[in-house]
Parts: sequence; C-alpha cells; structure tokens
Amino acid sequence: MTLVIALKWLQEEGEGVLISSDSRATYGPIAYEVKKIHPIFYTHDKEEIDLAVAGGAGDPSIVKYGYSLAESVLKSRSEQLGFRCLSQDEFSETVREIETKLISRFSALRREGIEPEFQMILASVDSQGKASMYIFDYKGMAEPVHDDPGFAIIGKGAVTGGVLLTRLWGYSPERSSGMDLGMLSAFVIDVVSEIDPAVGSFLGESIFMRIKEGKVTMGPLQAEAWRKYKDSIGKRRELLQQLQMLCDQRDEDVVKKALDRLMATARRKPRAKKSLSSG
Repeated sequence: MTLVIALKWLQEEGEGVLISSDSRATYGPIAYEVKKIHPIFYTHDKEEIDLAVAGGAGDPSIVKYGYSLAESVLKSRSEQLGFRCLSQDEFSETVREIETKLISRFSALRREGIEPEFQMILASVDSQGKASMYIFDYKGMAEPVHDDPGFAIIGKGAVTGGVLLTRLWGYSPERSSGMDLGMLSAFVIDVVSEIDPAVGSFLGESIFMRIKEGKVTMGPLQAEAWRKYKDSIGKRRELLQQLQMLCDQRDEDVVKKALDRLMATARRKPRAKKSLSSG
C-alpha cells in the first residue's frame, strides 16, 4: 500500500493543491520504489497546459489504468474546449465522466472474480484560482473533498497515522496560508513510515499546483527544499517531545503564555517561505 496526502493551500493569487506521497510499494515480502504521483498536462503549440495531478494507492496495474483513463478524458475535454485549462465546473463534469468509465471497468473485473484494490486522488486548480479535489474509491465512485474537509489522504498509511498527524498538526484550509504544507506532508509521511512497514520515508515526491503570475502551473519539489525538510523533521520531532516534557514539569498555562509571546514575535517578523517547486 502507500500514503498519499493532498492538501488545499491558500495562496496570494488563489487556492493551490499540494500532493505528496511516499515511494514504497510492496509485493508480498518484496518492497521497491515506485512513483505514485502523476501530473497530467497537455503540450499544444509548444505550450504546457497543466490540467490536474493524480495520486493513487492499491494494485499498481489498476492504479496505472486510473491514471491513463483520467489523463485521456481530461486531455480530450481540454482539446474540445480549445486547448485550455478546465474551469471548476468543467472539471467536475469531467470527473463524472471518469467515474462512469471506472465503475464500468470495475464491474467487469468483478464479473471475472477480480476485486479491484484502488483509491485515487484527482486534483486541479482552474484559471480563477479555485481548487478541486476528488477521491475515487474501490467502486470507481468519486467524492468531492475540496470544500469539506479540504484535504485527502489515501492508502494504508492514512489509517496508521496519516489522518491523525495531519489533524494533530492543526491543518485546515483556512489556516493553510500561514503554514508550510510541504513540511507538514514530509513530516507526516516520515513519521508514519517508522511505524508502518508498508509506507516508505519521504523522498521528495511532491507536486504543487497553483496560480502563478495569473497562470495555472505545477511543478515538483525542489531538491534544496527537500533536503531542508529532511533536516527539519528530526528537529521538529525533538521539539515536540521537549514540549511534552515541559508540560509535564510546568503548568500548561505557563507554557502556553511563553509560546504566545514567541508567536507574537514571529508575526511581527514573518519567516520567508521555502521555495517549493520549479513550476
């Protein structure tokens, strides 16, 4: 199985979507690395038209089929619209077309005695800066999650700690503009990998889709940012442990007042955001 995390991230020019995953796949006792995030784009007249990002968990062959189907339907729709990005409503309609085809395919597999093991996240950002995010389940049915809860986590790692740690971190779309979601994703994946052998550590597989200079764009995590995240994960784990020990030794209200003073100082001197992607 795996762990794939998709988070809505509020930016100055609109909503963005960050999708990150581990890179471990298992087949019986064998574990190997595999790409689990699939960017979908169209190249027309030497211009890249960024359409969506998919992340999948389950049987590799069925997940690849889901990627291929989503890419085919999205590219066809973009071509019909004059080779452009889809609006949020158009993306929603296209998701329903993908859903219909997946349901048909999975029904045929079941008639052959094959039970599909499949989950897929499909996310996009339109030219107005509106993010869309859908989860496809093992039946092929799609559920929108971009408004509520504003994030998606799939794979075995979601149950063994992914959802818990994301909530514990305090993530919500409304608070996301002041958070480093790249750091959050890397931390969650790395910590879950320590307790779930089916989940690998974070190796930098991450795609960020958003509006940049008025245009929909997406790109991978930069190597420099990945190295900074990996260096920070151990430090943050140690800080959390120290905070727990401090609360055990001192009154929680005293600790909170000290943290509030530190937060007030941080707001007056905001830290520069890390550069996430090359897109």
